[in-house]
Amino acid sequence: MAEFVEGFDHLYNLGPCVTIFGSARTKKNDPYYKLTVKTAKLLSKNGYGIVTGGGPGIMEAANRGATEAGGDSVGLNILLPYEQKPNPFVKTLVNFHYFFVRKVMFMKYAHGLIIMPGGFGTMDEFMEGLTLIQTHKIHRFPVVLMGSEYWGGLVDWLKKDMVGFKYISPGDMNLFHMTDDPQEAVDIIKNFVIDLRETKL
Repeated sequence: MAEFVEGFDHLYNLGPCVTIFGSARTKKNDPYYKLTVKTAKLLSKNGYGIVTGGGPGIMEAANRGATEAGGDSVGLNILLPYEQKPNPFVKTLVNFHYFFVRKVMFMKYAHGLIIMPGGFGTMDEFMEGLTLIQTHKIHRFPVVLMGSEYWGGLVDWLKKDMVGFKYISPGDMNLFHMTDDPQEAVDIIKNFVIDLRETKL
């Protein structure tokens, strides 16, 4: 309960934010690191804060892009036995002991999710986001996979097997987008928010 209270207290005054997930193992010379920096910069210049897990790799790249663009750069760090150290580009740091509390914070303040290439943790975050949206447990927001070379096989499998075996509906494939273009990712998020506002009027 204390972690929930601390998280809400630190993040309450945040403006619109985009949460970026991805591998902690991605190196600085990796094309996906550079793509993440560019995407985070564009999002920041369009008025979005950037939220990450606060660690190295893709998380560092996203916080770096936000910081270099002068935007909000938030890191929700997890305390692990081998201790994940926060990256130096985080401006607002919140430490968590419990994964489930941290995951609530990732979703609660997000106006969109960007999923860069990653491992089990990234897949977990991607699927949890889709599940919460699919079951109407959270308001719908855009979910964007970036890196078609990496994610393309998964998307093909979802269409062929999950839809084919009727474990998800064909319309569930519209719950996310896939692109390699940072500007397109930003436009997907911006246009969704605009459409949402117009629907409420």
